[in-house]
Formats: sequence, C-alpha cells, structure tokens
Amino acid sequence: MIRVLFILAVLLSTTPAATADPVDDYVRGVMAAKKLPGASVAILRSGTVVKIQGYGLANIELDTPATPDTIYQSGSLGKQFTAAGILLLAEDGKLALDDRLAKHFPEGPSTWHRITVRHLLTHTSGLKDYGSDEIDFRRDYSEEDLLKIARSVPLEFEPGTQWSYSNTGYLILGLLTSRLAGKHWSDFQTERIFQPLGMATTRVISERDIVRNRAAGYELDDKGEVKNQEWVAPSLNRLADGALYFSVKDLAAWEAALHARRFMKPASFEAWWTPASLGGRLTYPYGFGWGLGEQRGHRLIEHGGSWQGFRTAIARYVDQGLTVIVLANLAQAEPETMAHEIAGLVEAALERPDPTRTAPDPDPSRTARLRDVLDAWANYRRPPVLAEGLAATASGSRREAGQRRTTARRLAAMTAFRYLGEDDLSARSLMMRGDAVERAVYFALDTKEARHVYRFHLSSDGRVVDFDSEER
Repeated sequence: MIRVLFILAVLLSTTPAATADPVDDYVRGVMAAKKLPGASVAILRSGTVVKIQGYGLANIELDTPATPDTIYQSGSLGKQFTAAGILLLAEDGKLALDDRLAKHFPEGPSTWHRITVRHLLTHTSGLKDYGSDEIDFRRDYSEEDLLKIARSVPLEFEPGTQWSYSNTGYLILGLLTSRLAGKHWSDFQTERIFQPLGMATTRVISERDIVRNRAAGYELDDKGEVKNQEWVAPSLNRLADGALYFSVKDLAAWEAALHARRFMKPASFEAWWTPASLGGRLTYPYGFGWGLGEQRGHRLIEHGGSWQGFRTAIARYVDQGLTVIVLANLAQAEPETMAHEIAGLVEAALERPDPTRTAPDPDPSRTARLRDVLDAWANYRRPPVLAEGLAATASGSRREAGQRRTTARRLAAMTAFRYLGEDDLSARSLMMRGDAVERAVYFALDTKEARHVYRFHLSSDGRVVDFDSEER
C-alpha cells in the first residue's frame, strides 16, 4: 500500500496541472493568437538565469525549432551596444560626451557645430530620422556615402531642446566609432564588449557568412499570411543603429555583466542611465540607448528593436533584480509587451491590470478629460490638462507626426474607452519630463481589430505628465 501511494504521488506531481509554467502558457498563447513563428525567452535574477527557452520555429521552411541558441537580428536593441562603445572611447580619452560633432567631423555642415555626442546618444540632436527619402534600401553604400547622406539630413528642432528618436544619430555614432577606433565599429565592439563578456555569437549581420542557428525573419501580409522578410542591401545591415546578430544566451551574458557593472567605470554606467536633459528642469526618460520608465511604480530600464522581420526586447527591473529578454522572428510581434507581461507573471508586484476586465470608474470626468487628451494629441491641439514638461517637449518630428496619425486612426475606430485601474506613485519620487508623477491611470481603448492599453502619468493636480500605449 505504501508503495502504491508513493507511485501515485509521483504520478500526480508530474501531471500537466502540477508542472504547468504560466510563462510557457502565456508565450504559447501569444504565439497562437499573433501567428508568431518563433521566440526565445530568458529570465534572470540578479544576473543569473532562472529560465531560458525557445518556442515555436526559428525557420518555418526547414521546420527548425527555436532554442536558446537561435540567432536573431537585434534591431534597435543594438543601440545600447553602440552607446557602450562610445562610453568606452570616452574612458580611453578619444572623445568627450559634450564634444561638438564638428570636432570629429570637420567636413560636416554648420549645424554639426551645435550638435554634441551626448545629443546623438539621447536622440536630442534634432537630426531627422532617415528613411526611404534619404536612403535607397536596395542600394549598397560605402561609409563615405553614408557620411555624405548624414551630412545632408536637416534639423527638425534646435539640438538639446526636444526629444525625437533618430536612427540618423546612431548611424553617425557608428561612423564616429570607426573613425576614432581605426576599425569598423563592429570590430571594436567585438574586441571590447562581445568577446570579453562571453557573448559568443554576437556579431554584425552578414547574409554571406555561414551563421549557425540563424533564424529567418517573417512578416504578416495584408491578408494575415506569414511571408519572408523584405531584402535590403548588405551594407545597410552593417549600421550601428541596430545591425547585430545575437542569441538570448548572448543577452543573458550581457545582463550578467550589466548587473555586476563589470566592463565600464561607475560614472559611465550612471551617465548611461540618466534621463536626457532638455534644458532647464526639463528632461526626457531616455538615457544612452535605454528607455527609462516604470511598471507598477517600480523602476524599469529597457529597449526594444525592430528590423527585417525580427522584434526584440530587454526589460530590466532594477528594484527586483529581475530581467526579461524576448527575441521573436515576426515584424508584428510585440516583445516589449511580452516582457512586461512575463515580468508580472513571475513577480506579483509587477502584475499589470487585466485589460479584459473593466473596473468601476472612480472619476468619470477625469476619464473624459484623458480621452480628450488623446483627441487633442491626434489633432495637434494643446489641452489645458497637459503638464508643462509634456507641452514643452513635443518635437513636431516626422516620427511624432506618424504617432499622432496612429492615435487618430484608433480614435476613429474606437468602440470603448474603459477604466482599468490606477497606481498611487506619490511615494516613488518619480520624475518625467521634469514634472513629478503622482499617479498612473490605465485605460483600454478598444476597436474591432485590437485592444490598446493606455497609461497616463498624472501630476498631483491631475495634469498629464506623460502617456504611452501597448497593444494587448
């Protein structure tokens, strides 16, 4: 009888209900709902891996599973490595963060006398984000060609006064690294970052080289069918704004080094994760290749990437010593959202409001005001409830214009704007754009096609300090 009971206990302990992992269930659910071919995920505590796993397929045509060794393209997650390289050059005495760009590129235009290296790192240079108007993505360019293009890119605002994401700035930082290091920026990073930190497979993209475990990138067409990624010229996969290969294992090694602060001086790490200054008391929650935010009131240092059918994200919850890394091979994937949700699954303090459940609205008039904020944003109006910092830091850039159009489309298709909940952040001493944040309020904006969760950060008098959204 004892033996029978023992065997029964073992069998019960290994049933799916007993061994179910909520992270596995969540990732597989997202993959099914979003038609995501493959993903690799790592979760670390205090720099140590506690879970690392691949899901789905790295290559549909070859039926190759995604694993922790699968190689993905970085997209803009690669910017943090470009920034680290610049900080190492500063430690070497090759540059100073407040050097004018013209010091290192005397052949540059007159505007480069007003742009500093720090401006490039923080996306406050004013340089227009390059696109198909500036670069033919089917044509190869030399570094001299790219520098000529960068020199022709106009300013959208005076350097240091606004924030607007600019791949142009990080393209220039790569050219600067190559010039000062005397070798291609990726070779410098391999020698100073990737090899010393044990990032064994991280390297610049190459379609010609044999790269073991390389994933294929995919995108959904207008009919929702999975297609291969679009082709771009090889030279445009060597730019420092986000052209790396890496695995989730490599990023786990990277996180271990970040947690231990191993490879740079303390002052470099502090500068890396300091909000960008916009003059006076105004700031923007972005460091050098890192976004600076919060989740349920807890500090969050993160960045994502998107390029050629790949999406990537790393989210570092410094209060908990928790890091979540998600790499995916679909252009429409949302790895940042996945990382945030996974963090909430493994850390109760980070669990986010359930967007499927409408909570009782404690202040319908506030809900109406915040709904009007979105309408004003979409239509280039300034509502009176904006805090000074948010009102003063609208850049008017091409990228911001696209965000406003997206908001307008969502509002036009809106079927509901529902209150989900809020966080009292008064004890967190949280500053955004130079204003203190008292509260975060969450709403679901529903359309027939999607659900978007908006988070409004409010000041003590109810003004909007900042807002953002995720599709959930």
